[in-house]
Amino acid sequence: MNNIVTVQEAVTAFADFMEPTAAELDAIEREMPLITADIDLLDAQIVTLDRTPTELDARRIRRAHRRVLVARRELANRSAGASTSGGAA
Repeated sequence: MNNIVTVQEAVTAFADFMEPTAAELDAIEREMPLITADIDLLDAQIVTLDRTPTELDARRIRRAHRRVLVARRELANRSAGASTSGGAA
């Protein structure tokens, strides 16, 4: 007969170092405008899944898509600015 044992120790043994580091949390915080813009775009697209998109739906999707592009541009510019801010020759 096989005994049934708990694996709680094996599951929680790695919990201490599985938490995000401060640098990872900062990266998430920097990317949050892009994340929320992506969510807004998905919301606009999901609304139109079960029906024919109206002109208002199409405008909402276009606006959301523009917000995603702006957020991506700003994130890329911030990342590029941070890597070149060390000084030029």
